[in-house]
Amino acid sequence: MSTTLEYKDLTKEAPRSPRERLGGYILLARAIDKGRATLAGKNGEYHFDCPLDNYLFGFKEVKGADVKALLEKGATDEEIVAWFNTNGATKTPEEIAEFGKNVEGYRPYDDPEKRDWFVGEATKSGLDPAKVTLFDWLEVDDKQSYQS
Repeated sequence: MSTTLEYKDLTKEAPRSPRERLGGYILLARAIDKGRATLAGKNGEYHFDCPLDNYLFGFKEVKGADVKALLEKGATDEEIVAWFNTNGATKTPEEIAEFGKNVEGYRPYDDPEKRDWFVGEATKSGLDPAKVTLFDWLEVDDKQSYQS
C-alpha cells in the first residue's frame, strides 16, 4: 500500500458518480473519494460512512471504520476492491449486480420515511421528485454545487 494519500479535493470538485462501479460494486468509488477527502480535511459538505455509504457497507456486512483504516494506509482502489471481495459477507457477481441495480433505481419519493425530505431536495434542484431516482438527484446536486 502507498504511504502517499492521493485524494480529490471535494471543496472544489464532486466525488465520483454513485453509479460508477469498482469491482462491480456500486457506490464504492464515491465512498472512497469521500473517505480520502475526509482524511485530508478536504471533504467539504460530503460525509464518509454516511447512510448512502452504508447501503454498500451493510450489503457487504463491513464497517466504515474498517474501510477508513484501509484508506489511512493508502490503499489503492484496486486494493480496496480486493479487500471487499475477501471480507464481510460473500457475494456472487450476480448478487453484486442485483444490489447495484436495486440501489441505482431507488426512488426516495416512494419511501414514506424519505418522501418529504426528498421532495424538498429534488425541488430545490429543479427536478420532479416523483420521476427521479436518488442517483439522478445526487448527480444534479453535485453539478449544481460546483458551477462557477
